[in-house]
Amino acid sequence: MKPHTAQTILITGASGSIGNALAKAYAAPGITLILHGRNESKLEQTAQACRDQGAHVVKGVFDITDTHTLQNWVQDIDALHPIDLLIANQGMNINIGPEGKGESWEQTNLLLDVNLRASMAMVHAALPGMRKRGHGQLVLISSLAAYFGLPLTPAYSASKAGLKAYGEGLRGWLAPEGVGVTVIMPGYVKSDMCDAMPGPKTLVWLPDKAAKVMKQGIDQNKARITFPFFVSFETWLLAVLPASWSLKILKLAGYHV
Repeated sequence: MKPHTAQTILITGASGSIGNALAKAYAAPGITLILHGRNESKLEQTAQACRDQGAHVVKGVFDITDTHTLQNWVQDIDALHPIDLLIANQGMNINIGPEGKGESWEQTNLLLDVNLRASMAMVHAALPGMRKRGHGQLVLISSLAAYFGLPLTPAYSASKAGLKAYGEGLRGWLAPEGVGVTVIMPGYVKSDMCDAMPGPKTLVWLPDKAAKVMKQGIDQNKARITFPFFVSFETWLLAVLPASWSLKILKLAGYHV
């Protein structure tokens, strides 16, 4: 893929910790940031911080699970400000509960809509313009949980594994057309969602540190960005070991009811 400096960057989940940090990492004079978030007051705080750094900001506040509205919004934005870089960062998590009762279907359905379907809908809306222009980059925020499903958060793990596989497939398809695809698989990054997740948390990164590493990898059009290294290696190992071993390791590590 030929190098192309991103001028218009769309980031979802921009009212959250990682999205806020990513937006500020890219904010600069001459940059147009398209920011979506579900918390309007926090999104405005992010937007103002980016304006203070010289960026032009366009905000979107609507239900991201409404794929019709989402796709129309992306297409309208692309017509006015051709999108160079799309970072699908929105996300939510649910778990089986402290007594292991399980995830409700209503919650599971919503999680899949937010984490997986919305990202795929945005890709479908943004791709025609990128392919026509012969450049662009799609970034999907997955998780290290995509390597091996965590017993406490099976639906979350499934949604992130879906994003990982989708991004890998897109990259192989789109590379000859000049469109890059990067899958980011972070470990724990300090946020409200991270704090609410059950199970042990090792090597929690601050959002600014995570955003810096993400941006460096995105700028290099890396296929996959994972961190921290040791947690990445451990979760990758779970995927290649026999499943019975991996489940025992997770139980010993504290990932059980």
